[in-house]
Amino acid sequence: MTAELIDSARRAEYETDLERVLRSRVSGEVAFDDYTRHLFSRDASMYSIMPAGVVFPRHQDDVVAVVRTAAEFGVPVVPRGAGTSLAGQTVGPGLVLDFSRHMNRIVEIDPDARTAVVEVGVVQDQLNRAAAEHGLMFGPDTSTSNRATIGGMLGNNSAGSGSLTFGMTIDHVRALDVVLSDGSCARFEPVDEDERLRRAEANTLEGRIYRELPQLVTANEKAIATGMPMFWRRACGYRLDRLAGYGEGNPFDLAKFVVGAEGTLVVATRAVVDLVPKPRKTVYAVGHFETTHAAISATEDALSCDPHQVELMDKTILDLSRKKIEYADLGQHLVGDPAALLFVSFSGDDEAELVEKLDNVAALWDRNGHGYHTLKAVTAAEQAALLKVRKSSLGLLMAAGEGTRRPLAFIEDTAVPPVHLAEYTKRFKEILDEHRLEAGFYGHCSVGCLHIRPFVDLTDPAQVETMRHVAEKIKDLVREYGGVNSSEHGDGLARSEFNREIFGDELYDAMRTVKRLFDPAGLMNPGKIVDAPPMTENLRDRDALTPAPPLKTMLQFEVVGGGMRDAADRCMNIGVCRKTTAGVMCPSYQATMQEEHSTRGRANALVKALSEPDPHTALAGERLHEILDLCLMCKACKSECPMSVDMAALKAETLHHHHEMHGTPMRSRIFGSIRLLNRLGSATAPISNLPGRWGVMRALMERAVGIAAARPMPEFARDNLLRWNKRRGRRRSRPAGTVGTVNWLADSFTTFTEPHIGKAAIELLEASGWNVDMAGGGCCGRSSLSKGLLDDARKKAAGLVTSLARDTVPGSPIVGCEPSCVFTLRDETIALLSDTPEVAQVKQRVRQVEELLTEAIDEGRLRLDESSWLRGRKVVFHGHCHQKAEVGTAATMALLRRIPGLEVVEIESGCCGMAGSFGFEAEHYETSMTVGRDRLFPAIESEPEDTIVAATGVSCRQQIFHGVGRTAWHPLELVREALAGAAPRD
Repeated sequence: MTAELIDSARRAEYETDLERVLRSRVSGEVAFDDYTRHLFSRDASMYSIMPAGVVFPRHQDDVVAVVRTAAEFGVPVVPRGAGTSLAGQTVGPGLVLDFSRHMNRIVEIDPDARTAVVEVGVVQDQLNRAAAEHGLMFGPDTSTSNRATIGGMLGNNSAGSGSLTFGMTIDHVRALDVVLSDGSCARFEPVDEDERLRRAEANTLEGRIYRELPQLVTANEKAIATGMPMFWRRACGYRLDRLAGYGEGNPFDLAKFVVGAEGTLVVATRAVVDLVPKPRKTVYAVGHFETTHAAISATEDALSCDPHQVELMDKTILDLSRKKIEYADLGQHLVGDPAALLFVSFSGDDEAELVEKLDNVAALWDRNGHGYHTLKAVTAAEQAALLKVRKSSLGLLMAAGEGTRRPLAFIEDTAVPPVHLAEYTKRFKEILDEHRLEAGFYGHCSVGCLHIRPFVDLTDPAQVETMRHVAEKIKDLVREYGGVNSSEHGDGLARSEFNREIFGDELYDAMRTVKRLFDPAGLMNPGKIVDAPPMTENLRDRDALTPAPPLKTMLQFEVVGGGMRDAADRCMNIGVCRKTTAGVMCPSYQATMQEEHSTRGRANALVKALSEPDPHTALAGERLHEILDLCLMCKACKSECPMSVDMAALKAETLHHHHEMHGTPMRSRIFGSIRLLNRLGSATAPISNLPGRWGVMRALMERAVGIAAARPMPEFARDNLLRWNKRRGRRRSRPAGTVGTVNWLADSFTTFTEPHIGKAAIELLEASGWNVDMAGGGCCGRSSLSKGLLDDARKKAAGLVTSLARDTVPGSPIVGCEPSCVFTLRDETIALLSDTPEVAQVKQRVRQVEELLTEAIDEGRLRLDESSWLRGRKVVFHGHCHQKAEVGTAATMALLRRIPGLEVVEIESGCCGMAGSFGFEAEHYETSMTVGRDRLFPAIESEPEDTIVAATGVSCRQQIFHGVGRTAWHPLELVREALAGAAPRD
């Protein structure tokens, strides 16, 4: 046995002992399996370090137990919130403490004192929602507020776009409950000299800190005064400047001192933070500029108007946003094709006063020749699209990467006084050009901070060397302009190496002494701020990944620049999938709050499996199957993930490999054959509906094949859509003035269970002047895809595409009422089949029926009754996940709004939780209902009984009826109800 194998065996035994001890001492979960460790080896930086294990503490006592156990075993401790750190702060060897799963309680909000007591796993938006009930908010407003935890903000000393007004996290911290490196607990808060001396008397680590730290500060007063960068917006080094001058009427405040320490001194568990009044109104002036430099040059004029913030977005970000459905509305608001936008906001309570400030900045820019247009966004509707893109700049830039050539965070957090920003940025760009690096520019002009991420391939040694040279040159440039190397994202692994040069030997050695004082054994998140490794070590793409072994896949993943692993490895861990209050992604994470049930967690798990020597076998592994199991395949990640990680396709391929190794379960075969079963159910109705009504039969189905007994079964219609159409005659005479032929996709669901929807749609199309041909000859393969039956799905898709391409009028539109089936023809069909002319032309012909009907209404070919029963009513609409992912809901909303007198509101509801067969599966039933209860059910239950509910998806309508007892209409049915002069439906 080689020495390497002996070391590996000893390490495994050592980690087994550590895991065993932790499980006996900690009430939270302890995970040492390879997949969990891999998931927590990464954050949103360019680094990766494999931890020994991961602990999910439930309370402070768990944290104490972990720190003490880690000390016994000589293992480092790495605190972690959302894992969105950009400089590598939350990766490291030893034990990762994930505070986000359990320690996420808001303990108290005191509106009179304007304070909040929170556990460190509380998400910023979570705190802001609670504080908003009292007209308050947490001041630092990061762009990642929908997933960033307060603990992470404490660790980084985060700021945000409003820092000109509200400062940084350090400015809002009153007190911290912390666990010290020896496992003892302390309350850090401002204390006067008498109290400091009292605490210093204790023969404890806390007492030693109160004795020796003041001496250290006094001994290094000159170094602190001269070595600390003068610019105020700092997120680097230890904040000894915050302790300078204590005792002269100034309290000794360790709470503020450890903010920004990145978990290297203490582990914070609870915080008392200040809240600020929430402005009632914010308005924006959005300047349009022909160059980025011109936009930055307009900053000084904007600052002279006393704004809340001034933000930059360059053409790189704007162009990327135009490619995403999620941000499609932006183009409707911009004038021309700006090379850069400058967002200037004003906040307050008096709208008229704020609008006057908009006018002032626009006039000043016009007078001084800055920009060619200023857009004034006053209402929420006017601001929505603009702000959505601005807050997503990081993700959009990340999405521009191809393979291992990614926009990297190593010089993205510098800041200089705004007066120098234009000149500084010009020289910054010259350095990038000298090294032939491309980058996007965005960030906070009001405080001199721009986030600039050059594209670098870390697998290329020459580019790694270039990255280092550029980092050194930018560090020197920052110092020349009196700026800081990190202004809100921290030092981490990316910048800590340069801290001795930045702070000088004397101050840096004082910081090293601070580290030894708080952490004598060096186990608190080592390698950050002081005594750091070179910035080019532990690189994710170079050091943590072996070349991807070959793997034959059924789906084509080459569209993202490589194979299946490349598709999964597009994830850059920025954590948008961890948001919980907006959009659809990721419903299973919202239900469980577990990292492995987020899109990010699943993508990283797949990267691990696809890096194994035999990826085919690894894809069939049970632990990976467990991680992917709760993915609803809603496809929200395809549109809402900035990197467009398509987890639905990745899961389908993984299930295919799992079936090849372990066989296909009976239930998967049943759901994959849903068209045949629905056709048989329709042919034998009403007898076929009886088993679904009998509790005994449903219980037997659950026991036999795992179909949830609690879930109502769909009712088969004997007079299905195909029979109805055949009964009407194969073809009606084409009316004069017809606009052409349209092909109706008779999907596998509504055709046999809700034929009245298809009837309504066909009647509307015919009333609009279309001849409707029934394309009912086959299944699109959607149901087989969802169960990983890819051979079957390919066969079905090929049959339907051939039929549509050869047996329909060339160029004629293809439409349907079930989004999952219609949009399969525009997405998975392409991934399943070769990109032939037939496949391409079928894809191009797929349209939304709502588009055709809206056009007919607008052109006067389809007339709706001004006095239908819908006038004066309200409808709340829930869009299908696949519809949102592929094209959005704009067409459906536009059609509903054409109904005279109908008030239309779209529910911000996420996924319904049904997700096709997912909600029928016994082991997934509770998760399905939990997802529905998150936002959709409460939104509908809050509506009066006379409010109409509408939904485009068959699964959505089933879930709504089961969850809240309300019957949901398909939007097409409502339009049919409003059709002027319509004959009764047969």
